[in-house]
Amino acid sequence: MTPRRGLLIILSSPSGAGKSTLSKRLRAWDPTIRFSVSATTRKPRPGEVDGQDYHFMSEEHFKRDVAAGDMLEHAHVFGNFYGSPKGPVKQAIDAGQDLLFDIDWQGAQQVRNSDLGQHTLSIFLLPPSITELHRRLVSRGQDSDEVIAKRMQKSWDEISHWGSYDHVLINDDLDATERDLISIVTATRLRRIQQPALVDHVRKLQAEFEEMQ
Repeated sequence: MTPRRGLLIILSSPSGAGKSTLSKRLRAWDPTIRFSVSATTRKPRPGEVDGQDYHFMSEEHFKRDVAAGDMLEHAHVFGNFYGSPKGPVKQAIDAGQDLLFDIDWQGAQQVRNSDLGQHTLSIFLLPPSITELHRRLVSRGQDSDEVIAKRMQKSWDEISHWGSYDHVLINDDLDATERDLISIVTATRLRRIQQPALVDHVRKLQAEFEEMQ
């Protein structure tokens, strides 16, 4: 029997709050944690590999999977559908494999409400201040003032849903936040429901106890 079941680790944050950096650090701490491969109806870009970067599928196929309940979560973004196929995720959980999800609050809510929701660990990252969040977006030097303003508005919409997550971390010190993130993952791996072997162990203890009577 698998020593433990895998976790669906959802790490969400507004743009600029450190999600990408902390995702990399989490996977550096434990390389067995891997990203969940999403499905999409958009066309592959040069160099993208089906099943590795995305599961590329037709819109008809995608909608059929949604109707059949085979998508843990899904969304329509800029004219294309994106989602998380349930089959590979369930296989990973049963094999003790942790998956990291890069999804927003709506996707997180769908996953938590699914029949695999009991294995979900959701974590939201807050910036230390709105001023600092804005500074980080500007310092990237990638976007115009107009784009940054739109990102800031979207960021506030994301932040407004912080209360629906299991854990919330204020990322004002990257190293400290990393330590807290690792502690949360380590503790959640020990939840009773993540340890299927416990039932057999308790039965053995019971049999041993009865033999002593």
